[in-house]
Amino acid sequence: MNADGSDREEFATGVRNTVGFTWHPETGEMWFTDNGRDNLGDDIPPCELNHAPEAGMHFGFPHIHGNDIPDPEFGEGASISDYTAPVQELGPHVAPLGLEFMRENGQVQPDRILIAEHGSWNRSEKIGYRVTMVSLDDEGRATSYEPFAEGWLQGEESWGRPVDLEYLPDGSLVVSDDAGSRIYRISRTD
Repeated sequence: MNADGSDREEFATGVRNTVGFTWHPETGEMWFTDNGRDNLGDDIPPCELNHAPEAGMHFGFPHIHGNDIPDPEFGEGASISDYTAPVQELGPHVAPLGLEFMRENGQVQPDRILIAEHGSWNRSEKIGYRVTMVSLDDEGRATSYEPFAEGWLQGEESWGRPVDLEYLPDGSLVVSDDAGSRIYRISRTD
């Protein structure tokens, strides 16, 4: 849409609750996180990292969650092949928010994405409360999903909830935390 709100266009559908989005540093294509539906249990559905290289894609909500989980209320008759699967299923209820392509030595790394996982509020055992990294191959497919920075969750008690990520001009990464009302700076020491 234009800055004045006119000429709005729909880019993607089937997105439940996306908060963070960014553009690939080489292709300019959109990447975004999506919070999975609540009230289906502790372990489903997964939250998602999605990639939208073009307009008109449908990411499944409310019919399909993750790669292949039909919604018990709205999934009857839905065909998985009609929807775009996530690049990476994230943990269930980790509440992914901000994301950034990783940087090293001032250079954006198009094969790694960092995600702020705000953390679960409705699981019997909490998960999330960390920053994770998804590694990508040359085709944009996920090859790994692993913790990058953690420690905000100690057992079932959390003392922080990562919200967003930004890089500073010196190459360090800052992580905002809305539970602790803090900003953390992560930098290399080598």
